[in-house]
Amino acid sequence: MSDPSHPENRQSGKLELRQTNCSVIQTNRFLFILSVNAAAMEEVRETSAWVARNSSHVTIDSSGLEKVVESMKESIPKVEWDYEGIHYFDNGPLTVQYLFVLDALNFCFWPDKDLNYDHLAKGLKEALLNDHSAFDADRLQKYTGPQLRELLKWPRSLPLEEERVRLLHEVGFELERSFEGKASKLVESCGKSAVKLVALVTRHFPGFRDHSMYKGHQVFLYKRAQIFAADLWGAFKGQGYGEFNDIGSITMFADYIVPAVLQQLGVLKYSSTLANAIQASSEIGAGTEEEVELRACSIFAVEKMRELLSIKCGKQVLSVELDLWLWSVGVQCPSLQHHRTLSIYY
Repeated sequence: MSDPSHPENRQSGKLELRQTNCSVIQTNRFLFILSVNAAAMEEVRETSAWVARNSSHVTIDSSGLEKVVESMKESIPKVEWDYEGIHYFDNGPLTVQYLFVLDALNFCFWPDKDLNYDHLAKGLKEALLNDHSAFDADRLQKYTGPQLRELLKWPRSLPLEEERVRLLHEVGFELERSFEGKASKLVESCGKSAVKLVALVTRHFPGFRDHSMYKGHQVFLYKRAQIFAADLWGAFKGQGYGEFNDIGSITMFADYIVPAVLQQLGVLKYSSTLANAIQASSEIGAGTEEEVELRACSIFAVEKMRELLSIKCGKQVLSVELDLWLWSVGVQCPSLQHHRTLSIYY
């Protein structure tokens, strides 16, 4: 419905003046939206860098980082997005819906030692193959914990099951309210900008607003919102729904696997207190200094790796690609000891 208060719908003395005013207003609005979208990713980089500079429990070892970069400069490892063949893909809108549901639920597997990301990805894939309406927006709003377990063919309660169900309801409700029930409409509205997509997701879906307070400063991490853009880019191979003209703006995705890999590689160093807590498999509270530092310092370290590699190789290196490689190394190492935090964000 037309809004009579909107500048474009108000009456003015002359048609020429009204058209001129409209173009100025539209231009200002466009520039404002661009600045807000760009700010979303700059906030991730800048606040992570601030944490790294003021960190008490996690430090970045410059020499260790340079050694890793030196070992990679001749051949940067490339990992295919679906190298295990566990994701649903039909090259269309249903794949976008699948990926958004997947990324809404992609967090905190560690409390169940038998559960991992593969179970989620494959379980959702099989559910969609059996019933193409399984992720329709109206159905997402009605799932219960037992129904989600049945969908995934999981024999017992999922970690943070009530939160997972709540997030499914949130996704279904907001998709129906603002995007005709379709995640593809959400993606289409971003104008081939991964940064704008992250901004839209975090604006419309509170469950994706991944940020913390650290020493009086707000820190933005946006793991699942960013990984949605990266999953689209990887699944569609940079085409169609995965075509983004600014994929290089996306950072790595701060979870509990990549920090552990960076520590093993000698890029991150932990205080003895933090190292002992991880060694003992003690839970580290969400929002604590230790937890925020593990995630933010990982983002900052991978950004530094990307910058150094780009200089040494003379070409653009993407944080998305570095993250996928680091993550793939981690999940193939069963003995990898990572921090344990109960969180809906990763």
